[in-house]
Amino acid sequence: MPTFCRHNRFVERCPICSKTLPGAAPATGPGKRRSSRGAAGASSSDSRGASTASRHRRLRAGGREVRVHRETRAQNDGYDNALAPGLRSSADAAHLAEEIAFASGRLLRMHAAPPGIFNEIRALAGEGELERATWMCFLTVYLSPLQGDDPFAGVRMALEREGEGSGSGGGARRPDEGSGSGGAHPSEDNGSEDMHEGEGSPFDGVPLGPRTSHDPARGSETVHAYRQWALHSGSQVQALVGEESWTPQRRFERAFERLALPGFGRMGRYELLVTLGRLGLYEMQAASLHLAVGRAGLEDPTTLAAKRVLAVGDPIYLERRAEAFARELDVPIDALDLALANWGTGERATLGFKPDVIDRHALERVRAAFGLDPPLSD
Repeated sequence: MPTFCRHNRFVERCPICSKTLPGAAPATGPGKRRSSRGAAGASSSDSRGASTASRHRRLRAGGREVRVHRETRAQNDGYDNALAPGLRSSADAAHLAEEIAFASGRLLRMHAAPPGIFNEIRALAGEGELERATWMCFLTVYLSPLQGDDPFAGVRMALEREGEGSGSGGGARRPDEGSGSGGAHPSEDNGSEDMHEGEGSPFDGVPLGPRTSHDPARGSETVHAYRQWALHSGSQVQALVGEESWTPQRRFERAFERLALPGFGRMGRYELLVTLGRLGLYEMQAASLHLAVGRAGLEDPTTLAAKRVLAVGDPIYLERRAEAFARELDVPIDALDLALANWGTGERATLGFKPDVIDRHALERVRAAFGLDPPLSD
C-alpha cells in the first residue's frame, strides 16, 4: 500500500523523503547536475541575465519591492537527523546547537540577573512604577539593544529626548500621561504630522539594534499606534493583563494578537512579551512561536529559519513541528525565537547580553539530540 510523507506526497515521489528510502542512490554532490540542454544554453542566458540584473536591481511584484537574500549553508557532509530534517551539514547542526544554548542562557540570565536597562526596568516595577517600566521595556525592544560594549546607548538617548520634551528632566513619559511639546507618546491623537512622517521623528539619529522594529519611513506611526492601543484599555497594564482568570499562556497569546499594530511585526511583539514575562513584570509565558504567515513570513527571520531546519512549509504544521522540536530538545519554546533567527542570519544578535552567556546544560542536551559529540569543556 502506498504511504504518504510529511509533505503530503507519495514517499517514493517526494524529492526530499525519497532519499531516505532503503536503496536510494546517494547524492552526487552538494549541487544538482544540470542537463546538457541547460548547460548549452547557459552561456547565452548569462549575458541576458547580466544585462537584466543591471537594469532591474530590485524587481517589483504587485507594487512592492522584492529583495533576494542568499542563504549561506555549510558543505553537505551527509548529516541526517530526524529532529532537523532540513539540516544536511554537521557544521550547521553544531551552529544551531550553540545558538540555542545562547538563547536559553540569555533567558535564564534575564530572569536571574538582568543586565543594564533590563535591571532598571525590573527595579521600577518593584517600586510600583509598572506602567513606566512597561513603557521602557517596549521602547527597548522597539529600538533594539545594540551590538558592542554599550548596547543600551540608543534606548537611553531616546529616553533622554523624551525627558527633555516633557520638561521633567528625566525618564520616559507613559502613554497615559499628558501631551507635552512634541514627545513620542502624547495621550491624545492631535493629528500632528510628526506622528506619521519620518521628518521630525523623535528617533532621528538614534542608533538602532539588529532586531529593531523602527522604520524611519514610518516616523512615529508605530509608537503612536501602541500608545492608542494602551489608552483604549485605560493603560498598558490593563491592556496586557486582560482577564485575571487567564493563564500565563493565554495572556501571552491574547496580547500577541492584540499587539498587531502597524509596523510592529511578529519579531517585535514576540520579543516584547517574552521580555515582560521573563523579567517578572507580568504573568505571561509563550506556548508556541507564533510564526508569521503569508507575506510577513517571507521577511521574518525566525519563520524562515524554522522552515529550513524543519523542512516544512505549511504554517500550521510548521508551528506544531516547532513545538515538538522544543520538547525533544528540552528547551523553552521562546528560546527558539532568537536561536533560529541568529542561526538563519549567521550573526548572533546579543540584545544587551554578553556573547558568552551560554546554557551549558542545554548545549549538551541539544548536541546529544543532534547526534554530535559532547562540547569541549572550557
